[in-house]
Amino acid sequence: MIFGMERLVLISHGDADGICSASLAYSALSGKYDKILIYFSHPAGLYQDIKDITVGGDDILIMDIALSEKHLNDLIDLFDDLRSRGSKITYIDHHPEPLSIKVNQMPIKVIHKLDVSTSELTFKYFSSSLDRDMSRVALYGAICDYMDYTDWVKRELENWDRRMIYFEAGVLSQGLEGSRKMYDFKRHIVKHLADGKLPSSLSELLVRALIEAVNEEELRKWIKSNVKVKGEIAYVMNPPGSITRAATYARAIADKAIGIAIEKRGNLAIMSLRTNRFDIDLNSILRRICPEVNGVGGGHKKASGARLPIKNLDIFFDKLNMAVK
Repeated sequence: MIFGMERLVLISHGDADGICSASLAYSALSGKYDKILIYFSHPAGLYQDIKDITVGGDDILIMDIALSEKHLNDLIDLFDDLRSRGSKITYIDHHPEPLSIKVNQMPIKVIHKLDVSTSELTFKYFSSSLDRDMSRVALYGAICDYMDYTDWVKRELENWDRRMIYFEAGVLSQGLEGSRKMYDFKRHIVKHLADGKLPSSLSELLVRALIEAVNEEELRKWIKSNVKVKGEIAYVMNPPGSITRAATYARAIADKAIGIAIEKRGNLAIMSLRTNRFDIDLNSILRRICPEVNGVGGGHKKASGARLPIKNLDIFFDKLNMAVK
């Protein structure tokens, strides 16, 4: 509570599933708080972001962000401190749990389930406070996060023209890829969707989606000429576009077990990793080997991220190849 104002700090991932989850929560909770502050974070930065953003008395809602092994104990201590000062903390997520703790053991309210999008979990959790038409926002998030195979998604798609739903999800996904660090614009998208409006009705998002579609085709061609191979890893450095898409294309073009796209940022290597093999669990592998190279990593079994010092990149490749074998 600040100066008589009840605030909610809403922190989500900045991808489509995170954006849609934030939109659903914003729509459901707008009438219950004097002010809702929207922020975007990621596993490696979540602890520091919460520490910097929140004050005692703020309610906190964290959505679609995996918990990093590296900062886990500090994060739990921070939760305890904030709760002692009157904060209510809720965590809604679908990523695999940290290796060292079950998420429902944390001192906060947890809504967690694997193999389902955070958007679907959020819609179900807030359903009594949401207009029924907001289900399509949850569908956008599920489709964009490749979680469109659940029973709920299949049933809900029957209530819509699926061609339009997939079109709108595509506009949202491509538009966000072209707006990676534009946080004010992403806040605008959250509120736009929370008002029940279509992604395609936001002209700037639609234009960015069209531009990104053209850029992605150029990216795919660039990867054909620049992909490198080390063991079972196909990788590209500083691709001219989305590193998540680049990782997928690198794997496919080189026909290797794992695709990695790396963005050099100062002394750090920021990575996106993809595999199509069901016997490889990228999340578990990264959570185990990244601390050994002074890094952090994790995500989903077939789609994960990592960041570590560039000087340790070759060692990381060796450990990853050994883990695959």
